[in-house]
Formats: sequence, structure tokens, C-alpha cells
Amino acid sequence: MSNWKNAALSVLAAGLLSSASVSPAQISINIGAAPACPYGYFDYAPYNCAPYGYYGPDWFAGGVFIGAGPWFHGNHGFYGHVDNRFDPHHGYGGPLPGRGEAAFGGFRGNEARDGQGHIGNAGHAPNNEHSAGFAGHGGPGGGGDHGGGDHGGGGHR
Repeated sequence: MSNWKNAALSVLAAGLLSSASVSPAQISINIGAAPACPYGYFDYAPYNCAPYGYYGPDWFAGGVFIGAGPWFHGNHGFYGHVDNRFDPHHGYGGPLPGRGEAAFGGFRGNEARDGQGHIGNAGHAPNNEHSAGFAGHGGPGGGGDHGGGDHGGGGHR
């Protein structure tokens, strides 16, 4: 009798382990103006004004958004400007901008980041990277907002 129990338990365990659940794909397409973050496109929260995976207007190629989320890291050597005077990792503790807010105090891109926590040279001036706030109503798809968590290095040297 114990052989039958062992066989039955083995079949049950194999059945449970081999069953796969079906889940729908989570795809989001947002059409609108590019998001503009007044203090730069930081690679971690609380700067939550652009969809996850987007680090500046350079992520548009011919008007098509190429920042595709956490699995897409852009072209080799891409860096977007930030103003690290407003970076909590550099000691900033003042108010933080929300989606669509204009900069308070004149953005001056003084550091370039690659979205993975590395600091480097952007290879271009920060003049047109940050404009008035994001007017579109899109957001990150499939699971909500990316705020509140750490998504990469954070620019430690």
C-alpha cells in the first residue's frame, strides 16, 4: 500500500509542478509630449516625473520613444543631464517636483548619468533637455508607478 501512496504523491507533485498559469501581457502605449523633469532624469525615486526607463529627450529617435523600460538600457555611452544640487543622495532635502511642475530656481545640468547609477560625460550641452512640465497624461503601464523603490546605483562615486 505504501508503494501506491508514494506513486500517487509523486504523480500529484509532478502535476502541481508542471502546471503553468496564464497571465496577460502588460503593454502600455502613451501618446503625447515627452515628459520634462525640471531637475533631470534621476535613476531612482523620488524624482518621479517620467516613466520608468526614460531619462531625457535623447531617448527619442526621430520622434519615436526608445526608452522601453527597465530591460532597455539605451545606446552604449548614453548619458542624460541632472542637476545634482537637487539630488537627495547629495544632501538635498527641499521640496521635490511632481509631474508637470516647472523648475523652481533654474536647472543647470552639472552631471550626466546613464540611468544605471554611473556618472559620465553626456557629450552634449544640457540646454534643451529640460523644458516646461509634462503635459501628457500617460504613465508607466502594467502595475502602476515606479516611485518608492530604488532602481539602480544612485550615482555613488
